[in-house]
Amino acid sequence: MSDQEHNHSYSSSETKPLPEHLEKGSLSSRIQAIQRLHDGQGHGGDHRLVVDVKEAQREYGIEVASALKTAENGSCILWPQPREDPSDPLNWSEFKKNYTLAIISLATVIPDFTSSIGIASLFPLSKQFDTTVNHVNNLTSNWSIFLLGPGGIMAVILISSFGRLPVLFWSQVIGLGFLIGCTVAPTLNVFAVTRCLQSFFSTAPQVVGLYFIKDIFFWHQEARKVNIWTFSFVVSPFLGPFLFGFLVERQTWRWAYGIGCIYSGIVLLLIVLFLDESMYDRKYFPAPIPSTKGLRYRIETLVGITGFKMYKYRVPILTAVWRPLETLLNLRILLACIFMGITFGWTIGINVTLVIFLQTPAPLGYGMNSDQSSAMYLTPIVAALLGELAGHWLNDFVAKQYIKRHHGVFRPEARLIVPYVGSFWATVGLITIGASLGKLLSIAGVIFGWGMLIFGIMLIVTSMYAYCSDLLPDRQGEISALLNWARVLGGFSVGYYQVPWAEQSGALQVFGVEAAIVVGVTALVIPVLQFIAPRFESGRHE
Repeated sequence: MSDQEHNHSYSSSETKPLPEHLEKGSLSSRIQAIQRLHDGQGHGGDHRLVVDVKEAQREYGIEVASALKTAENGSCILWPQPREDPSDPLNWSEFKKNYTLAIISLATVIPDFTSSIGIASLFPLSKQFDTTVNHVNNLTSNWSIFLLGPGGIMAVILISSFGRLPVLFWSQVIGLGFLIGCTVAPTLNVFAVTRCLQSFFSTAPQVVGLYFIKDIFFWHQEARKVNIWTFSFVVSPFLGPFLFGFLVERQTWRWAYGIGCIYSGIVLLLIVLFLDESMYDRKYFPAPIPSTKGLRYRIETLVGITGFKMYKYRVPILTAVWRPLETLLNLRILLACIFMGITFGWTIGINVTLVIFLQTPAPLGYGMNSDQSSAMYLTPIVAALLGELAGHWLNDFVAKQYIKRHHGVFRPEARLIVPYVGSFWATVGLITIGASLGKLLSIAGVIFGWGMLIFGIMLIVTSMYAYCSDLLPDRQGEISALLNWARVLGGFSVGYYQVPWAEQSGALQVFGVEAAIVVGVTALVIPVLQFIAPRFESGRHE
């Protein structure tokens, strides 16, 4: 194809006539209208993001394009456009943005980390309360994992109406209270109830994290920051068994929960002292600002008084209740949740059941002691770190290549190359785990298989969060809650059937079927999201 033919083809396929409200009006009103097109308030199904300055000049005119703010090196247009307002979180210093992300990431560790303490305590709990390991696992571990999902939905409803900080603060206060209840529980039933309630209330950081990232970082920074944040909840389920398997062998399981309380208390203190509200009502010009200042503003914002005062500018609570379901009814979000739930679910299931495989005597397991099985949990931690490092580079590389090939325009589908890579590693990892456990091969096979699985899942998680966030940029909380619940539902059930199935049919069959499911769901879902859904939606809006 000649350059002339190529340019003609590109112009006809990518160029969109400006809406009438962009062609008329003052410069500031035209920029505001463009801003709404790009932040999800009025895209009407068009998910194009113009990031190249020259392309902006061609589409919006030189006057508008020259008024748009760009990155310091001029490499791309900043989306969202920061306001000339010191209260705009996009204007925070890089140091403040980064320590905010660090605190949110530390808080995101808590739900799965505290839930995973029970995995390290399975055998001591079964001995103390005179019951079987499977009974303790089914009563406490599986249900505490399940309740992470609805807890996230409740959190996002409150966050949409009252702000990020108060919901995060109160969720951690209540969660810490129930974690203390786990530590001192006198009976197994009390322990199960407090552990489940702790999971339900403490899950807010796994939802609010994406809010904070969208609030304080620009589009071109988001994938890297999402990668850091998702690393926190991917790695957190493995921290409990790794850290406390050694401890419970020598001390009571209550010490493990006591240390979990100390960690949660430190994070709560960091939230109280250093975290600021990042919710900024960008749909208003100018954005409404609370009237109180100083220490009074700090206290009122933390406990929710400011959020109550600002409620009239926010999403009404009844609308907020409906929005998660409305978001899920978007076909692309629904398919993304199905893909996320099925692929991520195996990691939760393995995390819950692998300690049983490792500590059960042959022929089902390896007959390890608690110290040996705890050391095994270093594998997914290292693999998640490697996945974070690879994803940090890979997601940016894929996005930049897409923008270069599409003349400065980005679409969410650019993110969907990475899930293929992640699914490959996850599939190979599951097969390797199954073969190693099924034949009781060298433990190195389990280590490498588990590592490949977690490496692949880390790539999948970051890319799917980034894809959904780009697709519906004004629904980041609902997206985060739905993806969180999808991965929880995927893993919740695995703990019930994986060990009995392996006892009956062998681990090779179990993990082989799981690997086949990963291949199947990738082949069925990702091409639809990548090619079919965009064309269908484009045709519907033309």
